[in-house]
Amino acid sequence: MKTLLTTAALLALAAPAFAEGDPAKGEKEFRKCKACHMIVDDEGETIVRGGRTGPNLYGVIGRTAGSVEDFRYGPGLEAAAEDEFTWTEEEVAVFVADPSAWLEEQGYPKRSKMTFKLRKGGEDVAAYLASVAE
Repeated sequence: MKTLLTTAALLALAAPAFAEGDPAKGEKEFRKCKACHMIVDDEGETIVRGGRTGPNLYGVIGRTAGSVEDFRYGPGLEAAAEDEFTWTEEEVAVFVADPSAWLEEQGYPKRSKMTFKLRKGGEDVAAYLASVAE
C-alpha cells in the first residue's frame, strides 16, 4: 500500500502542471477574440457574434487543427491538420499566447494568419470554448 501511494505521488509530481481555466472569466476575455472569431453552433445559432477573419471556434476543443471547412489557414495550421493534431484546452491556451512560437515548438511552419497574442487568460478562454460546445 505504501509503495502504491509513493508511486501515485511521484506520478502526480511528474505530470505537467496546468491550471484549469475559469469559463466565466474566459467569456469576458473572449471579447478580444471576437474581433476575428465567431461562435456559431452546428444548428446555425449564433452564440457569439464576431468577425470572419478567423474560423468559427464552436467545438474547437477536440477538433483537428485547421479543419474548419471553407476556411483558408496559414501553412502552420495546414501542416497540423495533415498530422491530424487535435486541440485540447491546454494546447489552445498555449497557442493563443503566441501562435507562431507554438507552431514552431510543434515542428510546424511558424507562419500563421493569427497574429494576435493573448498574453494572459488563455486557459480561461479555452475553458470557455470547451463550455459552449458541451
